[in-house]
Amino acid sequence: MSHPSAGRPRVRCEAVMGTVASFTVYADGLAEEEAEAAIDAAFDVLVEADRTFSTWDAQSPISRLRRHELDFSELSRDILDVIDACAEARHLSRGWFDPWCLPGGFDPTGLVKGWATERAAGILRARGVAAAMVNTGGDIALFGRHRPAEPWRIGIRHPWRHDAIARVMEVESAVATSGTYERGAHLIDPGTGRRADAAASATVTGPNLTLADALATALAIGGEDALAAVRAADGYEAYVIRPDGSEVFTAEPGVMESPAMMAGSSGS
Repeated sequence: MSHPSAGRPRVRCEAVMGTVASFTVYADGLAEEEAEAAIDAAFDVLVEADRTFSTWDAQSPISRLRRHELDFSELSRDILDVIDACAEARHLSRGWFDPWCLPGGFDPTGLVKGWATERAAGILRARGVAAAMVNTGGDIALFGRHRPAEPWRIGIRHPWRHDAIARVMEVESAVATSGTYERGAHLIDPGTGRRADAAASATVTGPNLTLADALATALAIGGEDALAAVRAADGYEAYVIRPDGSEVFTAEPGVMESPAMMAGSSGS
């Protein structure tokens, strides 16, 4: 059996969940077929999440739930887990993330990509991968060390200069970025039902990608009040580029001089 070269990652990109998922996997202790099978299994998690939670698919379980065609007793464990995560995120964000207040009914879109990405990374870890980064459209889950004694460095895309990096941040486990610069004004204020653009770019780092994703969504909607909520959340930090171009941090992030050193980029 052949093994990957020491120190060199195995990289794969796949289209899923309306975006591209990239897998950067350091699996020196695994045979080639074992490493590929681990990536296959991680990708299957994203595919299944898309089937379950796509609001574009009229026959997906989440679409049927939104039409009140499923009873609570019929919900899968995955849907129940996402509902619980949404309730926690609503509490932590002071209500700025609230999928129960969106047009059309319960919509966990602002959290579920991070939830699925985190689960995909968990599959890689369980399969014996030493270190990996899973990046699903700017929601990034990481574990291990891609270089000895060095943290992962993630570039945060500049919201207006598409060829530029606004910051390079040192990240241990998770980073999520939300904003209107790539998909337009798609975020909804749960209090008013109107489109919101309180931040050009809102990035959250922390131990849990599911909650980081939701808090980044909340920041892009709720502005200063949502920023205060992130400050109060244990283990989470935020970096915001306001619509006027000014920047604010909950704590100064690790910043590298050269964007060329980054391991991935975040922006959705």
